[in-house]
Amino acid sequence: MDGGIVDSRTPKLAMDSGACGYLTIDLAALCRNYDKLSAIVAPAKTAAVVKADSYGLGANQVSKVLYGRGCRHFFVAHFIEALRLRPQLPGDATIFVLNGLLPGNEATCADGGIVPVINSLDQLQQWSQTARSLQRRLPAVLQFDTGMSRLGIPPEDRSAVATHLQAPDDIDILFIMSHLASADEASSGQNADQLAEMRRVAAEFPQYDVSFANSGGIFLGGDFHGLLARPGIALYGGAPTGGVANPMEAVVRLDVAVVQMRTVPEGARVGYGGVHVTKGRTRLATIAAGYADGLPRSLSDRGAVYYNGVRLPIVGRISMDSTTIDISALPEGALSFGSTVEVLGDHQTVDDLARDASLISYEILTSLGHRFHRQYR
Repeated sequence: MDGGIVDSRTPKLAMDSGACGYLTIDLAALCRNYDKLSAIVAPAKTAAVVKADSYGLGANQVSKVLYGRGCRHFFVAHFIEALRLRPQLPGDATIFVLNGLLPGNEATCADGGIVPVINSLDQLQQWSQTARSLQRRLPAVLQFDTGMSRLGIPPEDRSAVATHLQAPDDIDILFIMSHLASADEASSGQNADQLAEMRRVAAEFPQYDVSFANSGGIFLGGDFHGLLARPGIALYGGAPTGGVANPMEAVVRLDVAVVQMRTVPEGARVGYGGVHVTKGRTRLATIAAGYADGLPRSLSDRGAVYYNGVRLPIVGRISMDSTTIDISALPEGALSFGSTVEVLGDHQTVDDLARDASLISYEILTSLGHRFHRQYR
């Protein structure tokens, strides 16, 4: 359920919405994060990584507001994402497909004005063949593997790629790029290793500008920025660097409704398997979200939610559609049927929740379900 733009910071549950809670996306905070990152990398430009539906927050809404802020470069992972996003953005916005193209998608990509990121010699040859068949130059980006061993042209194929590019001028290479594997760990030696390898690639392809920095890379310094920075998680409020204070603003708030309350005696078993046993008389509440809505099962008996700043532990196993919390720390009557508790917000960030779940913030954001009423502020 996707709502419109709202002004209120604190959601009020509309019982007729049919939703189990409110997921609020703060577009103003998103824009301020974009501005902050842009200021750090200037004079380089700043793109937006909007793959996986903008990390679960809504690629259409996020891309439109960032376009209004001046962003003109948008990265998705798969071609299907680019096809869906293309009609939402003006023609001067460029959409890049990080995974490149699977065979058979080349002509549609060319017709849509979408730019593939070429990760292999095979992809380059297929794109060149498409350009020749259409009798026009086609834009592309070359990605090189500098040590992550995931996507990108491997070192042993660089000479063949260079030779290919000396052939008929059918491909317009906009820039070359690579992806940092450990940018969120500022002290990792892999960052320096990849930078050195990227410099070797740039020396072999001196005619092209370089794009290198992801969210964490932006904070590694100017040597990593290149022509175009490609932040993702930092835009959405996640910490770009581990072990230090997060410089980004929170973008997401999640409030979930209480659907039942009860008081149980000492020794009561809670949830599937009865793994949680109360140590005394305990007041419990059940909230209307579970692992199908993005609350990981690994938060069982570990995580918490908040109400008016009071921590309310999750007790027992998280179910598919519900989670039980201990509300004994609240005054009786503080919560009622339909009250909402904070899962993400002023007292618990996406990184806090990810830490308690032994996950990363990316997994939390991209798992947030669509049974919440989504509202954009």
